[in-house]
Amino acid sequence: MSAELETVPHPDKQSLAADTAERVLDVVVAAQEERGEASLVLTGGSMGTAVLASLAASARRDEVDWTRVDVWWSDERFVAEDSPERNSVQAAEAVGDAIVLNPDRVHRMGSADDFATAEDAAFDYRRELAAAADAEQRTEAYPRFDLSLLGLGPDGHVASLFPGLPHVHEQDATVLGVRDSPKPPPERVTMTLPMINSAERVWFLVAGADKAGAVAAVRGGAPLERTPGAGVRGTEETLLLVTEDCLTG
Repeated sequence: MSAELETVPHPDKQSLAADTAERVLDVVVAAQEERGEASLVLTGGSMGTAVLASLAASARRDEVDWTRVDVWWSDERFVAEDSPERNSVQAAEAVGDAIVLNPDRVHRMGSADDFATAEDAAFDYRRELAAAADAEQRTEAYPRFDLSLLGLGPDGHVASLFPGLPHVHEQDATVLGVRDSPKPPPERVTMTLPMINSAERVWFLVAGADKAGAVAAVRGGAPLERTPGAGVRGTEETLLLVTEDCLTG
């Protein structure tokens, strides 16, 4: 079962980032109270990093035992490990020293320093997901995700699933290598839609009038070929956390 889409408007980017950070803390605290740990799937982009910065600055951040939080990424640019283009590098810079994670629970996607191709990096991430699922004694090929954060491109793409590419329709693999991204860099690693949709909660983070068309397409249920983001639904909750100009254009 998947959750219907709910739109939550905010007056500006700052309030969107701050509100989302508090929502993230609520989810993580509840998960740790329930089972002692939590699992997040992060996204890149300006809003993704803004939310992480707000988390780091929150007066509530110490309510969480961050050493018992697993961190995954929905996609990554297949470039050098220390490249500022990598979502994992941007995330580390956003939180700085304010949030200390257990390195064994930070699941970065492989870089061009580690693997010859994006497909090799994707295969390695699939193995890491499967290993985490085994540790949780799950029958699925992936662990439990409490929350996945996602951006939304003006073209309607999510993670590195772009309009017109066959990856959008993948139903079997959890993670794929991308060679021909229309947005540079061309090589990337991405979770598939079924993998993204396995999260209990999926929240879009969208800001700016240039995203109004994509937001309207997602809300209107546009075809996946045109708007991959329209195929995103969490199992328990799906939120469009947006700035008001995304709704008015």
